[in-house]
Amino acid sequence: MKRTLLLFLTSLLCFGSAVGQQAKYVVLISIDGLRPDFYLDKSWPAPNLHQLMEEGVYSEGVRGIFPTVTYPSHTTIITGALPAAHGIYYNIPFEPQGATGNWFTEEKLIQTETLWDKVNKAGMKTASVSWPVSVGAPIHYNLPENFSLQSPGDRRAPISEAATPKGLFEEVMQNATGALEANDLNLRYYSMDENIGRMAGYIIRRYKPNFISVHIVGVDGAQHAEGREGKNVPRAVANADHAVGAIREAVEKAGILDSTAFVIVGDHGFVDIHTSLSPNVWLAQQGLISKVGIEVKWKAMFHTATGSAFLHLKDKNDKKTLKQVRDLLNNLPEEERKLFRIVEKEELERIGAAPDAVMALAAVKGVALKRDVDGPARKEGKGGAHGFYPDFPEIQTGFIASGAGVNKVKQTLPVGLEDIAPFVAELLGINFKPPVGVSQKDKNN
Repeated sequence: MKRTLLLFLTSLLCFGSAVGQQAKYVVLISIDGLRPDFYLDKSWPAPNLHQLMEEGVYSEGVRGIFPTVTYPSHTTIITGALPAAHGIYYNIPFEPQGATGNWFTEEKLIQTETLWDKVNKAGMKTASVSWPVSVGAPIHYNLPENFSLQSPGDRRAPISEAATPKGLFEEVMQNATGALEANDLNLRYYSMDENIGRMAGYIIRRYKPNFISVHIVGVDGAQHAEGREGKNVPRAVANADHAVGAIREAVEKAGILDSTAFVIVGDHGFVDIHTSLSPNVWLAQQGLISKVGIEVKWKAMFHTATGSAFLHLKDKNDKKTLKQVRDLLNNLPEEERKLFRIVEKEELERIGAAPDAVMALAAVKGVALKRDVDGPARKEGKGGAHGFYPDFPEIQTGFIASGAGVNKVKQTLPVGLEDIAPFVAELLGINFKPPVGVSQKDKNN
C-alpha cells in the first residue's frame, strides 16, 4: 500500500526525452473512457491513434485520480492539481435529499489556475469544445459541455447560451455541421463525436487557437452500457478515432500541421461489473438514514461514484456516528465485507481526494456502489463502470503525444493525469507550476 500511494503521488514521466522543440499550437483531445489497448492493440479500429502513437510517444497506462470519474479527472488534466486542490471532488454534488441532476459544470468552481488561464496570460489564443467544467471559462472560443435539467437530451440551447463569443454555436452550425437536431448532440448517439470533431476542426481552421481542449464522449457510453468488450465498443472507438482524424486534418488545412502538437489523453479506464452494492442500505438499517414523507433525515450518508463511495456526516464532528459506521462496516458478513476496502481520512488526504468526506469505500473490481437507501444491499450488476481507486491496470487510461515539440522516439511513458497540464505548457514554452504535477524541467533541478 505504501508503494501504491507513493506511485499515486509521484509522477513517473520522464519529460526530458519526450519534449523537444517548442510547439506553436497544441491540440489536447480527451477520449472519455480511453483505454491504452485501443492504440496498443492494432485489432481495435483506431488508425489515427495508431499513427499518432507510431509517430510520437505514448504510455502503456496512465494513473488516474480518486475517484476515477469524468469531471474531477478532466479538471486534474486541465489544472495539474488533484481534486483536494482544484475543488471538483465528484461529478455531481452531494445531495442527501435526492439527486437533482445537477453537475459541476461552472469553471468558477475550479480553485486553481488552469491551462486556459496560463495560455491567456502568455498572450496566446485559447479554444475548447465540450470540455467538462468549462461553462464561463476565460476561453476565447468556447463551446462548453453544458445541458439543462429541463431537457437534458437537447444540449443545443445550453451550449449556445454558454458559448464564447455569443453566436459561436450558430456560426459553427452554419459553417461546419449544418443545422443540428437534438439527437445530434445526444450521448446516446455516436454522431455527437462526429459533430464535436467538426466543431473543433472549424474553430482550428477559422481562428487558429494556440491551445484547444476537446472532449470526445461516445466511448464512455458504449462501455457503460455493455462493458469493456461490448459489441458496440469497437464502433464507438472507430467513431472517436474518426473525430481525431477530422481534427488532425483541420490542422493540416489550416496550414499549421508542422508547428502543432497533438496530445491524446483519457480520464479513466473501465471495469466489467458483476455485482451492485448499496452501502446506504446498511446505514438505513441502523437508523442513520430515514425517510419521513418526502424528506430524508440522516446522520451519515455515502455519496457514491460507482467504484467508490464517500461518507458524509451531517455533523462533521459526530465521532459517535463515525464509529458506528466503521463498526458496522467491519462487522458485515465476509461475503459483503470482501467487496470493498475502507479508505480512511488520512489516506484521502495523502492522495488528494475529497476533503469533505470523513472516509471512503473503494470497491473491488467488478463491484459497483449505488446510492439506494432501500431494497437489498447486494444485487446482480452488469455493464461497465469506473470511479475505482486507481491502483490496478483496468482503470488506467491512455496518453499519446505527437507532432511539434515531441521527439520521434518510440518509448513507453507512464504518466499521471496531474502531469498532463505541465506537459502541454512546456510544449508551448509556458512556465506552469500547479499544486501537484510538475514538469520534468522542475524535477531535474
